[in-house]
Amino acid sequence: MSTRRIALTVLALAAATCGCGRDDPATTTTARHIDTVQLALDFTPNTVHAPLYAAVRTHSDTANGVRLVIRQPGSGPDALKQVAAGNLDLGVLDIHDLAIARERGIDVVAVGALVRKPLAALVTTSSIKRPRDLEGHDVGVSGLPSDPAFLNAIIAHDGGKLSRVHQITIGFNAVSGILAGKVDAAPVFWNAEGVALEQRGVKVHEFRVEDYGAPAYPEVVLITARKTLNRERDTIRRTLLAIRAGMAAVQEDPTAAVDQIAHEAQTDDTRLIAAQLAAVAPVFDQDLRLDRPVLEQWADFDARLGIVKERPDVGKAFDFSLLGAAGGGS
Repeated sequence: MSTRRIALTVLALAAATCGCGRDDPATTTTARHIDTVQLALDFTPNTVHAPLYAAVRTHSDTANGVRLVIRQPGSGPDALKQVAAGNLDLGVLDIHDLAIARERGIDVVAVGALVRKPLAALVTTSSIKRPRDLEGHDVGVSGLPSDPAFLNAIIAHDGGKLSRVHQITIGFNAVSGILAGKVDAAPVFWNAEGVALEQRGVKVHEFRVEDYGAPAYPEVVLITARKTLNRERDTIRRTLLAIRAGMAAVQEDPTAAVDQIAHEAQTDDTRLIAAQLAAVAPVFDQDLRLDRPVLEQWADFDARLGIVKERPDVGKAFDFSLLGAAGGGS
């Protein structure tokens, strides 16, 4: 375990029970107060998370009066569980999983967007020329409840039937599953697994959900529990400002961002990380602001696909006040 990783773990454990806990005034040695904010990643560190890590690397967090502690997931994504319970303050989450969580009565709220477009895609082996050709073939799914609905969105849009597709749960091993020939296709993020397959010279077809009826929704959002938001609005706002500065830092110095993500992901393959960052950088949401008209379209889309039974209430699922809605003032 790296020195930095140990340091993050120590900080996380020290603050584990206090949420956006404030330092004890009796032990504060500086005039400026710093709030500790714990943020849970949705997955192993990757280039979508680069602005978060850049906020720490460039000290944009402390410049905004927060100390950002980034928590990596354990054996599986647990950001939602940790944030909903109030154990951690912010989390990174797929927007569809936000809708599913809220339908289940989990009162978490998205407060910012890391990207401004869908990242989801269906990749298939070269023998599969179009989505409907997957009828009768094996498709790997992660086990997340949003995967079947996503598959249906693309396959049905192309005239195929999901009921004729063999779904096999492979966890988050889409790349190895396709490389090993275990499955003929899998839902992936085109900026991550899609780039990894390309870098390995694997011939695949990539079908992005935005080309199959999806609006330009923000795939990855920052969430918090409503009780945390109500209690620590200003702290959350300052954290978003720090992450916004991290966005700018990634743009200004992509090489530093690549090195940092490679370090956090414990990989020496900086060539792959650089390619993944180059792929996602154009769709980063530079100011993190949520676009309500787009999210209303997304709510219609998720309900139509059956990702959720009831159309998400955009006004309750998203908070537009911390940074201002896209196109408006802050």
